[in-house]
Amino acid sequence: MKIDLRSDTVTQPTEEMRKAMYEAELGDDVYGEDPTVNALQEYAANWFGVESALFCPSGTMANQIAISVHTRPGDEVICDAFSHIYLYEGGGIARNAHCSVNLIHSKSGQFTAEDVLERIQPNDIHKPRTRLVSLENTCNKGGGTVWDLEQIKRIREVCSQNRLALHLDGARLFNALIKNDEFPKQHGELFDSISICLSKGLGAPVGSLLLGSKAFIEESKRVRKVMGGGMRQAGFLAAAGLYALKNNVQRLLEDQTNAQKLAELMQEHPQVEEVFPVHTNIVLFSLKEDVNTNAFLEKWKSKHILASTMGPRLVRLVTHLNISDERMNYFKENYL
Repeated sequence: MKIDLRSDTVTQPTEEMRKAMYEAELGDDVYGEDPTVNALQEYAANWFGVESALFCPSGTMANQIAISVHTRPGDEVICDAFSHIYLYEGGGIARNAHCSVNLIHSKSGQFTAEDVLERIQPNDIHKPRTRLVSLENTCNKGGGTVWDLEQIKRIREVCSQNRLALHLDGARLFNALIKNDEFPKQHGELFDSISICLSKGLGAPVGSLLLGSKAFIEESKRVRKVMGGGMRQAGFLAAAGLYALKNNVQRLLEDQTNAQKLAELMQEHPQVEEVFPVHTNIVLFSLKEDVNTNAFLEKWKSKHILASTMGPRLVRLVTHLNISDERMNYFKENYL
């Protein structure tokens, strides 16, 4: 048996999802003629209460498209230093949008409206134009932390007053919605654009969605094409995403319950220094100073337990739909 806790991106499609993919009706999506892609986009847009949506191959592409549409070369993006768009997208803000970043250094990947206000550049030819603020919910590097909706509303107000666009990297947004008992439309009305990932906890093999106004999505289609993201008979993949949205959202509660159980076990591990608070489906813990991280992970690997590092002596576990009760029991019997 193997238990893969490196990421919720390692999920495998269920038999029901595979059946939906096999039976998907197809067309050419670049021409806008794939009925299953269109159904997925319409379903997601309606759920979030926005005008339109765009199916993309990956969350990174969806985020990079949004940044490119909201900005012009030489502009500036405000985001947290823990942000995925800054840390894990290959320098795409600079390479694709030709923008600089103004980083907020928090402890959890979350910041305040006051933090945003402090970083808005003055109207000065020596400074870049501040154009975009980006949030990540949940924040991966922060340990799956969840944003408070009222804080987002205050940031929205600052953005509106200063004519700034507000983007949400919602790769794990549904984990946050389930955690806080919130609804997609509550977020759809606050952001100018939202990216949501279908291939993490929702279990689809490929794909993300970019959400926004009709005009924003029309421009996003152009950028997607330039980035090589125009897919043809993409309905096979869209069918998996549609199945995921309709069937795999509420079950994210199971992942969060399992994450809490893993955290409790790690608190008992003699080589663990600290287990950080668990917010959703991500468990972060630090190892004691005399513990070699690579050796720790290799020992687990020899027992068919896979995990990932997030920095010096910092280990991450991520629960997902393939972590069954049987695998949880296996971990409990072999993690020491």
